[in-house]
Amino acid sequence: MKKITLTVVSQEKQLLQTKVDQITAPTVEGEITILPNHIALFSKLKTGELRYLEEAEEHSLVISNGFITVSPKSEVTVIVDSATLDRNISVSKAEQAVRDAKETMTKTSDQRELLLAEASLKRAMLEIRIAQKSKKSMI
Repeated sequence: MKKITLTVVSQEKQLLQTKVDQITAPTVEGEITILPNHIALFSKLKTGELRYLEEAEEHSLVISNGFITVSPKSEVTVIVDSATLDRNISVSKAEQAVRDAKETMTKTSDQRELLLAEASLKRAMLEIRIAQKSKKSMI
């Protein structure tokens, strides 16, 4: 069966390069699933969960805004500001980030700080949800 080459790059480094069976990504237009031989595509990604199927096992990444490209050769490149593999998520750090964001949201009236705290809260809650989901699938 034909595979897709998935490469995920953040500002810091290349996080992942692997052969996969399918990819599901959160675009600004809605969630898309990419299979081998997908048509060429360029799309903007929004913060969310990127899932991929590798050897019948589902994996996830928490991604920030970015872009995804699909080449006619079944090569998918994901370029994001930041990304965290499900196995690298620290639930305790994410829970602390939730507490910090909520505290900031109650104490500040600065619009910029509120928006940053809200974005931090959403990402931390997403990390917790993905970590809990991946731990359940390991049991």
